[in-house]
Amino acid sequence: MTIDRIIRTSKAPAPVGPYNQAIAATGQMLFLAGQIALDPQTGEIVAEDIIRQTEQVMNNIEAILKEADAHWTNVVKTSIFLKDLADFAKVNQVYARYFSEASAPARSCVEVSRLPKDVLIEIECIAIL
Repeated sequence: MTIDRIIRTSKAPAPVGPYNQAIAATGQMLFLAGQIALDPQTGEIVAEDIIRQTEQVMNNIEAILKEADAHWTNVVKTSIFLKDLADFAKVNQVYARYFSEASAPARSCVEVSRLPKDVLIEIECIAIL
């Protein structure tokens, strides 16, 4: 596998560590770093509400996908990390706005003890270009 392009956009939060927003590799694969509920304009975490945080995460992912000339239909796998698995149904409400049941990507969802900046959710994904 070779790295074809580093994807960076100011429409999603800048990385908070030594990583990139996304990497396009081998001409077809796009690997997006986990996105949290950071507002790219302010650099602040959005309200401590799972629905609002999920919406911001999805906005951040969408901005990175667009920068890579991709769309939600290109996404083949997502991984969701939740601070509280009791929020699963609320996250699904937001998630379903972006993916139809018929073509939704493969997905995993796990509860974790803590996420960066103490957010409630983080989502990473893989897309085919």
